Amino acid sequence: MTKSARSASAADTPELFGGMSLARQFILASTVVLIAGMAVIAFWVTSRIEASVTRNAAAATALYVDSVIGPLTQELADSNTLGEGARLALTETLGQGVLGEKLVSFKIWSPDGSIVFSNQPNIIGHRFPLTERLQGALAGDVQAEFDKLDSDENAPERAKGVPLLEIYSPIRQPWSGRVIGVAEFYELAADLKSDLARARLRSWMVVGLVTLAMLAILFGIVARGSRLIAHQANALRSRFEELDRLLRSNRSLRLRAEQAAHRTASLNEQYLRRISAELHDGPAQLIALACLRLESAAKGAAARSDLDAVMGSLEEALQDVRNICRGLTLPELDELSTRDILIRVIRAHESRTRTSVGFQSPGTLPELSQAEKIGLYRFVQETLNNAFRHAKGIGQTVTVAHSADGLTVTVADAGKGFDRARVTAGLGLTGLEERLAGLGGTFDVRSSPGGGTAVTMHIPGGERR
Repeated sequence: MTKSARSASAADTPELFGGMSLARQFILASTVVLIAGMAVIAFWVTSRIEASVTRNAAAATALYVDSVIGPLTQELADSNTLGEGARLALTETLGQGVLGEKLVSFKIWSPDGSIVFSNQPNIIGHRFPLTERLQGALAGDVQAEFDKLDSDENAPERAKGVPLLEIYSPIRQPWSGRVIGVAEFYELAADLKSDLARARLRSWMVVGLVTLAMLAILFGIVARGSRLIAHQANALRSRFEELDRLLRSNRSLRLRAEQAAHRTASLNEQYLRRISAELHDGPAQLIALACLRLESAAKGAAARSDLDAVMGSLEEALQDVRNICRGLTLPELDELSTRDILIRVIRAHESRTRTSVGFQSPGTLPELSQAEKIGLYRFVQETLNNAFRHAKGIGQTVTVAHSADGLTVTVADAGKGFDRARVTAGLGLTGLEERLAGLGGTFDVRSSPGGGTAVTMHIPGGERR
């Protein structure tokens, strides 16, 4: 990860989480989730409590209807009205005792939805739409509803303004079990409402305490993990910074090594120029002078043959010294392009050896540094000399390729070749390999008996100096 990537990552964190730690992020998110879950659970629990309480009250009323009201309303099995005796009995039964104190209103419904009896005489005989709960009671189920008086026939009960428990209980025929009517009761439910409120409060408190306990435990676990992650992140950051420092140091050392190699190559060329000058000015001049003196001293016929042999040897030695001088001295490469350098060394080899060299190259070649130009010149010069010396100059070719990976040059011949396993590389090839290694390049020799020889150099791409 680079510094810019780390900076971008650090900038994203405050934007998303306000720079909070993992523990604080967790407590924020989990608080919202747990409070929502607590509310859902508390509402569900209180609704279950309310349903259970109303169901129990409805069950008690249904038992009372079956035991007391049912026998007084059996006339409904044959007609949709009750006789005077049944009405008086119901009025007396429902208006006395504890039940009379709790009941605010009561009604007897016939199956067709008309009221056949009520403690409110003005609604007797009226027919109302069958509500869902009334239909459920006519189907044989006890129905109960707390403090919801929203139908038309509940207008008198709504007017009282007190909490009521509305209960529908089916009236059955004893021997057949057929529902012949429905008894509807409205009980005072102030105590029930108070009990429900207390139960609701307690359930909310229990759920809240449990939620807080869960949140505290989870926060402790996450806080511990957050501290561990933060510690590990700091350790990784320190290691990364140390690694980054080492990489920068290695990069600096590599650049220094390359610069040192380039300086070494330049110094070597200076030494070679010096040696060339000294050979030319010293031994070459002395040998030339010796040849002149021998030529002037060769007057006698008896010594002529010996002098001719000596002069021939001296002339050959002089030519060798001059060739060495020319080989050691480089042309001025600073102003030459890569292509011009290759053409210059090929033309010099053709002129010296009276042979021809094939040349293949793309139109555009990369610019090289001074050390790379020297390495390229020496590589082609040495390999062409070897091709002339060992392959008699047969099929000499120089092939150049350029890609994003760098510059590749191959010098090949069609000579007899050699077995690399049995031949040790000479000083010239070894020096070339070391020179290219100092430039960060590679050197490869391919040869086989009868198959010719190909020597390849590669200089990697990159910034050119």
